[in-house]
Amino acid sequence: MASTQQPLRKDAARNRQRILEAAKQLFAERGLGVTLHDIAHRAGVGVGTIYRHFPDKAVLIDILFAEQLERTAELLEQAIADPDPWHGVVWFHERVLELQARDRGFKELMLGIPEAPERAVKLRRKLHPLAAKLIERARSAGEVRPDCETQDFGVVQLMVGSVIDAAHDVAPELWRRYLMIALQGLRPGSAPLEPLPVPAVPPTQMEELLVGAWKHRR
Repeated sequence: MASTQQPLRKDAARNRQRILEAAKQLFAERGLGVTLHDIAHRAGVGVGTIYRHFPDKAVLIDILFAEQLERTAELLEQAIADPDPWHGVVWFHERVLELQARDRGFKELMLGIPEAPERAVKLRRKLHPLAAKLIERARSAGEVRPDCETQDFGVVQLMVGSVIDAAHDVAPELWRRYLMIALQGLRPGSAPLEPLPVPAVPPTQMEELLVGAWKHRR
């Protein structure tokens, strides 16, 4: 008779949950470059305890971010279903960048960190045809420039992601202003200008913004 998998002991299950919670916090705060030793320290366990539950960091990343990656595909499907092609483009970028602004690890995973688990790589490949469908629909409707490509919107996310990092401690919503500026740059010349949702930082905060950019580069 086939044996059934035994449930984890209470202390082992508790340690596993502590590891997952610590990893989730650290990935969100610092990105995917945190080490298993960092996670062990935050969780209050030895690094050997982590290895007993998770063979490597990629498994942790896979478990913690699978739901968010699937959610991104759902957001694209919702944006494609929007009766207003341009609103769908703007709405999708706002929603996915909100997720990235809350979680630096998710942002790195979306923007192509080399150490991403295979599931994340496959899902990013799945996302590209959906993104292409969203942009092609807007282009066919004359809502984006005829020479605009899907990849241009991926670069917009890279650009705005830098603003998310630089302004994190200064003006956390500042990225919304530059998202709208970038998206409007991909519209045809006849399109009306839309209001910018967030004001620019005052000159007195520019130094802090530059320091924030260097801090996150390191």
